[in-house]
Amino acid sequence: MRTVYPLVSYRDAGKAIDWLVQAFGFEVHQLVTDPDGGVRHGELTVGTGMIMTSTGEPGGPGIYVVVDDPDAHHAGAVTAGAEITRGLADQDYGSRDYACKDPEGNDWYFGTYRP
Repeated sequence: MRTVYPLVSYRDAGKAIDWLVQAFGFEVHQLVTDPDGGVRHGELTVGTGMIMTSTGEPGGPGIYVVVDDPDAHHAGAVTAGAEITRGLADQDYGSRDYACKDPEGNDWYFGTYRP
């Protein structure tokens, strides 16, 4: 059962959700829209995890997501235009991971580390 739901804000949450699906492999679980079609609340899943997103001011501490194949994931993120801020590398704590920014500047971390 999930007990922690990271929240990510975007100036254009609808556009960001499309990008997160393409770049990082998220799936849309639920969307709540305003009468004008803007996204008020979105829930996206990846593996057993979930994030919630909405329209607002981007920024925050970042999100770490466990992936089985960080090399393939990294390639997909690069293809989708993610800004790589820390290259794909093996870490001394046993993870293989990388860091990037999405188009609105939120920090994302992907790797094999499972605390």
